[in-house]
Amino acid sequence: MKKVYTLFIGTLLVAMSSCSDLDEVPPNIASSDSLTDFTGVLNAAYYYQVGTATPMAVMGDFRADNGVMDEEPYPEFDRFTPNLTVMEDQFFGPFYTASYRSILSANNVIINSDDATLVAEAKFIRGLAYFKMVQVFGDVTVILTTPDINDIPTFDLTRQSASSVYSDVIIPDLQDAIAGLDNSGVSSRRASRIAAQGLLGKVYMHMGNFSSAEPLLADAINAAAGAGVTLEENYVDIFGGENEANSETIFAARKSSSVVDEYGFSEFWEWYGGLETKALEPLDTDLIAAFDASPGDLRSAVNIDATLLNSPKYSQSGGPDHDWIEMRLADLILLHAEAMNENNAPLADVLDLLDPIRTRAAVPVLDEATLNTQALVRQAIADERRLELAFEGHRWFDLVRTGTVDSEMGESVNPNYYVFPVPISEVLASDGVITQNAGY
Repeated sequence: MKKVYTLFIGTLLVAMSSCSDLDEVPPNIASSDSLTDFTGVLNAAYYYQVGTATPMAVMGDFRADNGVMDEEPYPEFDRFTPNLTVMEDQFFGPFYTASYRSILSANNVIINSDDATLVAEAKFIRGLAYFKMVQVFGDVTVILTTPDINDIPTFDLTRQSASSVYSDVIIPDLQDAIAGLDNSGVSSRRASRIAAQGLLGKVYMHMGNFSSAEPLLADAINAAAGAGVTLEENYVDIFGGENEANSETIFAARKSSSVVDEYGFSEFWEWYGGLETKALEPLDTDLIAAFDASPGDLRSAVNIDATLLNSPKYSQSGGPDHDWIEMRLADLILLHAEAMNENNAPLADVLDLLDPIRTRAAVPVLDEATLNTQALVRQAIADERRLELAFEGHRWFDLVRTGTVDSEMGESVNPNYYVFPVPISEVLASDGVITQNAGY
């Protein structure tokens, strides 16, 4: 179980780390049992989430119909075969390791800190980490302790069902975060009450629990203005290093050119912008067609370059300072509209929620006289999410949760491939205790 030892020893060392700011790499300088201030350990939990950004970005857009790759074997992202496992080193392995490092750092705070606010922030980070793990892998190993190195050989690595991870970990963690946080963290893109409400609402959307999602999303949106969160007047002003403190972002993984990113490969802005040789023309023509169907849409020039077949959304010159936006207000508004529609709200009330987003994009508001059924409104919201959130890592996970993979991808996709392969190294090192997803 050498690889498992490596993973757990690495994460245990992180749990004993201390740093004072999110713009610092967390050094291993203190034993966790000697700490009284766990701020540094919490910052480590934030820091390691940064390492999940590019893998999630690639999985979210290149697995779907927004991005394409052209250098073998990377087009496997579009083929839905067992061969996706060859991308372990660049995507699934780093995502897996960074997630558990973040989780164990959060565990250390939750178990050992007497600061209620730090614990609530750690609950948010742990809930976020497990939510992303479930989205990517389905069933996952659950670690809610800070195990001693001597305990590792007998530690239960068995993958727990996604449903139990939702009910036993993610939902309780986010409920505790809501109870323990205010909105002072919004301005610094840290955990906050509205971020926890929004994330739990999104979790329920992925579970298909629309009745639970709707009030949480409504509460987050209603509290947004009081927390200084509003839709940016200009869509383009949401993105880029110069806009990282924009009014619309609720929570972000904070990147910085002054800190070496733990993710050691090409970053998301390079993949999207055509600077990665494996995807020199990463723009899927299907996304071009989607924007062509929305004439005059100001989001088009921000998201796509139909000549170079790439996305100019993230300036290459300021790439290392692009925060990865995990949650912004427009995302929550669109989810809220979707939840209302699924809960049979009046169609006019649902479509009214989209008006500010469409007006900002300089496209006409939608009319319930034309979109006069729940199904038509459902499709309109899905179309809006695609254009509004292009190249923000949402598309594939939206298709999976809404059951529209086949219709949108234009082929029959085996549900085994709705999730991604567990790193083979973890399966082998655990002697099969950690199992591989079906189909891989």
